[in-house]
Amino acid sequence: MKDFRRFDIADFVEDEDFVRWVYEKKDSDIDFWENWLIQNPGKHMAIAEAKQILESVRIKQDEIISEAEKELEIHRLLNTVLFTSRGNKPKSKIIYLSNKKSWYIAASFLLAAASITFFFGTKRVKQSEKFSYSAITTSKHLIENINTTEKSISIKLPDESIVELASNSRIAYANNFDSTDTRDVYLSGEAFFKVTKNPARPFRVFANEIVTKVLGTSFIVRSFEKDSIIQVKVRTGKVSVFSQSDEKTKRASVLGQSGGIILTPNQEIVYKRMSQHFEKNLLDNPEMLTADAVIEKEMRYEDANLEKVFDQLSKIYGISIVYDIELLKKCTVTADLRNEPFYNKLDLICKAIGAQYEIVDGQVIIQTNGCN
Repeated sequence: MKDFRRFDIADFVEDEDFVRWVYEKKDSDIDFWENWLIQNPGKHMAIAEAKQILESVRIKQDEIISEAEKELEIHRLLNTVLFTSRGNKPKSKIIYLSNKKSWYIAASFLLAAASITFFFGTKRVKQSEKFSYSAITTSKHLIENINTTEKSISIKLPDESIVELASNSRIAYANNFDSTDTRDVYLSGEAFFKVTKNPARPFRVFANEIVTKVLGTSFIVRSFEKDSIIQVKVRTGKVSVFSQSDEKTKRASVLGQSGGIILTPNQEIVYKRMSQHFEKNLLDNPEMLTADAVIEKEMRYEDANLEKVFDQLSKIYGISIVYDIELLKKCTVTADLRNEPFYNKLDLICKAIGAQYEIVDGQVIIQTNGCN
């Protein structure tokens, strides 16, 4: 299921559901997006920009001869927005123009402003094609598994690792991994991996432009060809994620060396394919590393030292919680955190001490001036 909260302007413009809403205005789509915007007010600007791009192109619909020309106009507008919004020039609004002369004056201006970013945007498209599933696997002799059903299927790999392959997804790998120094799997779609530990032979998942390397862990990779983002979510253990174009890190991974962006339990990485940008965060619903009823029972606190509470929470979920120890060393907490989701636990603790928190780079940062 798409997570629109992680979409930027480029993602919305390229998403077929969003395009259908802008162009067809079906009641069901209108209801969905109006309710979604109410729940995600921070996305109003990105939505507005994306709609303007699509609607501006539609105004010129009668003059566009081919789909290729239409796509070119979209890229011109899109790259202009991306170019100006990154601080390279003062941001300007996209103007709706209906007469032919005004349109071509505006189009000429947009083309001049977007020429540099359009060039690099084209290079990005070529790079994504270079690292696509079909491009990488065509020249290799691989075993391929394709899931054409509506449910996930379980696949056992030559090293006894287990893959839960989602619907409309496929993976490929060499027979017995060809006895190479690494265990390489190629993915198009979504899969959950439970990897057998073997430090001598790193396990790597190639999913379009990114590579996920592990020694022994469980994680999810989602990378459909048409998606504008690629996601890696870690449940247990540790993985490193890097771009396939990063040759230095790629070579290091073959040698068993570390590199890339490190993810630990309950963290995820989102790779935005248009901007080639990685974004590290926590999962929407972090899970305890061990479903232990005894541990859950202990999470009822009566004047407990705050440092002890945070330390326990961090260990149970494998999530780093950063705070000023000196500022909060005399703080105590009285709260019942049993059977509460992770973020509810944080909310209750922060309410008790008069603090706030934010998620930065996959960590919890506690912001406070001291206890109430």
